[in-house]
Amino acid sequence: MKRTATALLLALALPAAWSQGAPLIDKGDGSFLKQAAEQGHAEIESSRLALQRAETREVKAFAQQMVDDHTRAGRELSKLAAAKGVELPGEPSTMQQAKIKLLGRIEGRNFDTQYADDYGVKAHESTVMLFEKAEAEAKDADVKAWATKMLPILRQHLHHAYELKRQTGPKP
Repeated sequence: MKRTATALLLALALPAAWSQGAPLIDKGDGSFLKQAAEQGHAEIESSRLALQRAETREVKAFAQQMVDDHTRAGRELSKLAAAKGVELPGEPSTMQQAKIKLLGRIEGRNFDTQYADDYGVKAHESTVMLFEKAEAEAKDADVKAWATKMLPILRQHLHHAYELKRQTGPKP
């Protein structure tokens, strides 16, 4: 009798949880999707700033690629999150917003150097680590597949960022 009552309660509670917007995936997988969204928004916002403020064509080209690639990835992420019942943030984290604001105060060649270091190298190192962890640990097959699909692109961005940092960094 107890099993039947428990099963009945679960059967009634599950659809109610879904209708209230409860995620349909593991908490860790949902957290990954949210972090990926914040990092993508930060990449797009900082790169739009770079398109306006950068001095070198190399930085502007990298920034445009980041806007294009991260916007495309963001659309895919939004579809995946919606299918899994995960509500994504619509902007970078508060800390990321503050860093972008500080970046906006830098001018000239120093802007190019700081952007290449912060949003080229450091941001992509962090993002690659986040996606590698999701690829290894995600419980949802679709989340794992998306992380796996995105990793080569993110690694390419990181490689390009190292080169950009070398080009914009202090000259010997």
